[in-house]
Amino acid sequence: MSNQKPEQQREDLTIPDEQTISDAYTYLLGRMLVIRQEHMDRKGDGFAYNAIKYNPLGSADFVNPNLDVAYLEAWIAVDENTPALLEVPQVTGRYYTAQLLDEWGEVIVNINDRTFPSKPYGKFALVAPGSTAKTPDDAGRIVLHSNKAKMLSRVELMGDPDGAVKLQKAFKLSSLGTPEIKAPPEIPMFDNKDLMGVEIFDDLDSRLASALDVAPVAAEMQQKARAVAAYVASGNEARTTVGKVLREKAVKEFHVYATTTAMPCRNQWMGGAPAGNYGTNYPFRTMVNYGGIWGNTGGEVLYFTPVSDSDGQLLDGSKSYVIHFPADGLPESVVDGYWSVILVSVPDYRVVDNPLKRYNFNNHSPLQKESDGSLKIAVGPKPMAGVAESNWLPSPDGKPFTLTFRTYVPKEVVKREWAPPALERQR
Repeated sequence: MSNQKPEQQREDLTIPDEQTISDAYTYLLGRMLVIRQEHMDRKGDGFAYNAIKYNPLGSADFVNPNLDVAYLEAWIAVDENTPALLEVPQVTGRYYTAQLLDEWGEVIVNINDRTFPSKPYGKFALVAPGSTAKTPDDAGRIVLHSNKAKMLSRVELMGDPDGAVKLQKAFKLSSLGTPEIKAPPEIPMFDNKDLMGVEIFDDLDSRLASALDVAPVAAEMQQKARAVAAYVASGNEARTTVGKVLREKAVKEFHVYATTTAMPCRNQWMGGAPAGNYGTNYPFRTMVNYGGIWGNTGGEVLYFTPVSDSDGQLLDGSKSYVIHFPADGLPESVVDGYWSVILVSVPDYRVVDNPLKRYNFNNHSPLQKESDGSLKIAVGPKPMAGVAESNWLPSPDGKPFTLTFRTYVPKEVVKREWAPPALERQR
């Protein structure tokens, strides 16, 4: 224990520069967003660890939901002596995956016929790091990054919702015992409009100890965060100083990054960068957790979001837009799985209710093509002359919105150069 007085300890502290504070904040926010989601999920009806929630078809109560699939999710909890057992059904002729992610939003694995051709279905034992617990002989062994993981599984509807639901219900999850399960760290709850402030640095060690970060920069970034946390804890003046940097720099810069510069921009759409595994790019991981938590890897899906319309103006729910795909560039031509586009509000990325309950289109939607084989999608507060009403996505009149365009099992052209056509504002 130090013999210095508190005043001396405060004087000896190095005051972090603004960039260090901003970097540490962006890094920690990625974890806080996952903790927030776990707290929210735990409040759901009938929640339990190692128990699947089979979401009803069309369920939209989710950040940036995927309405093209039968969806199921679960929080997995294990300890060194207690694995969990996941059973994946055989699925043929349609897209499916069982996506496992860690507590920072990094993808551990996707179980499907593309990434697991030697065992695309059947039983899988999910074990804690370093565990030597015995598992069933017929179960593939998957080591998690920590004692918890999130599972998201998707089965493409493909115009056959009953068949998709039957497959959805065939996914099973159970524990092979009674694991010790720790509650997620306590944090002040926040939303995407009002993000956490200086309190993000409180109780830092317990928050960091709650889940291993596999990022190569984890040690470096956690040391930065600890330096800022020590300064914040040194007194009210320090806390006020860091809070001001967050309000005036870090949070504003993160919002700009998340909405305009996080990914390459083509045709006024930001996207095409693979998510799921981020290496040293922790800001991108935080952005994905912020805008659509549980992002998947580039081999599974690439996402696109418009930064503006074709004139460089922000999207406005009062205006009308057309996305016009040429006949030789239809969205189904760039995927081996399926494509979809969904309209959501900002900054919370939730679907916008409308009388039609129409939130998205995909390659199975009854869209009418033009006489030349091209495809127009209208986006606006009311149907648009010259575009079939079946092709209209209602926007929130007088409010901002955005779109998420998904390409599942994208072809190489999507990774290199493709993006949806720009949104043309109608005069």
